[in-house]
Order: sequence, then C-alpha cells, then structure tokens
Amino acid sequence: MSDIRTTNDDLTDRLTHPDHPRSSRYDARWTVENQMGPNALWLLEWLAPALGLAELRPGARVLDLGCGRAMTSVFLAREYDVQVTAADLWVKPDENAVRIAEAGVADRVLPVHAEAHDLPFGESTFDAIVSVDAYQYFGTSDLYLPTLTRLLKPGGRIGIVVPALREEPAGTEPPEHLRPWWEPDFWCFHSPGWWRRHWTRSGAVEVEAADWQPDGWRDWLLWCEVVAEESPEEFHRTMARRVGEMVRADEGRALGFVRVVGRRK
Repeated sequence: MSDIRTTNDDLTDRLTHPDHPRSSRYDARWTVENQMGPNALWLLEWLAPALGLAELRPGARVLDLGCGRAMTSVFLAREYDVQVTAADLWVKPDENAVRIAEAGVADRVLPVHAEAHDLPFGESTFDAIVSVDAYQYFGTSDLYLPTLTRLLKPGGRIGIVVPALREEPAGTEPPEHLRPWWEPDFWCFHSPGWWRRHWTRSGAVEVEAADWQPDGWRDWLLWCEVVAEESPEEFHRTMARRVGEMVRADEGRALGFVRVVGRRK
C-alpha cells in the first residue's frame, strides 16, 4: 500500500487535530492539494460514528456521492476496508483513478462520472451512502431523497455532512452580519431542524441524527487559513481567503456544519 502518511513539518503540526486522529495520519500536503472546500476528511471522521461505518463488514459497498478529488473515497477504503464507488460530476474519473492508485486502493475504489439526479446504479446496490460537502447542492428537493435511497439495501444508512446555519433566517434576507459575503448559493445552507424535518417527511428513512458540530466553525477557519497560504491553485487560495473572512466575522453565531444520518425503512 502506498504511503500517504504525514511528514514532520509545520503544515503537519497545524493540521494534526486531536478530534480527528484518523485524518491526522494522512499527509497534510496531500489533503491541501486535493481539497475542494472544507476539510473533507475531518468532516467524514465526524460523520463516521453516527453512520456506523466501523460496523460495516469488510467489502461492504459504499457510494461516495460528490466525492470531488476522491480523498474521502480513499479514506473510506483505507480506514474501513469497504468497496467504494467514487462518484463525481466535475472531476474526471481518470484523474481520480491516478490519485486512487497512488494511495494504494485501486482494488477497492472505483471512480465514476455521474450526475446526482442520474445515477447509473440498480436498486439495493449499496450498504451505505456517504456525501461530504456536496449534498446541499442537489439534495434539498422534496423528491430527491426517496429516489436516492432506493440504491440502499433495506436497513442501509445514508449520511451527509453539509455547511449549515444554526437557525433558519427569518424572511428573505440573510443574517445582517453576513451580508458582505452572502451569495445566492448560500440559501442551500439549512439548520439541523430543517434537515430533520426534510428527511423525516420524505418517508424514505428513519432519521437517526441531525446535529450541529460543536465549534465546527473553528475547524473551518483554520482550514481556510491554511488553504489560503498553502494551496497550489490561485482560485482555491482566493476562495479560502474570502470564506475565511466570512467565518472569522461570524465566529460561530450562524455558520457551521450539520451531519444527518438516516436508515432506509
């Protein structure tokens, strides 16, 4: 298996997190170079116990929906010994295949090109579905979850982590202190209560968790600061600086992360 463990440098020290010991074993430079938003490994490690990933049998089939550059798919395969389908719309499968092979899990992770509303999989294909920092972009429709959960085996779980708001804004305006940074896309950020109601009324799952990450904004800010300094891509440095300004100004009053877990009925 290829070695993508951390090396001893300042970047490693900054990103070694006591709440995320599994993630801290991965090379810090690798995580920065392959990021596409908040630290996906930290978020997945927070999701894992609620989703029951450690309870899955070796070789269980997991769909990583909106996997980006497949860091989460590599993590799932290496940490939980599962077979992962790494599905993404924006990152080409052959690009992800290189990263997956370099990580030593080409036998356990299959990269595919897929749009979330047109997934080429049969009913009851997967033991679990995971989506980290992606589901908010395609999963807020009332019709989406029942369609997606058909891909789960009966009793299988789906778990997501998404950027979120502590409370739903009143009316049609964003929180006043976030106005300088607010983009129309941010209206897909919702509260834990909103997600619980949204999934419960779908009738597709029994909701087992819909909770707020304590001090998640601090992790988000730290990650933004690191990416703004260390990313090799100007676009990501610029984006991280802007998001970091917003998170720093907010200080956890409104912004953070929610994890939601449901079991197919």
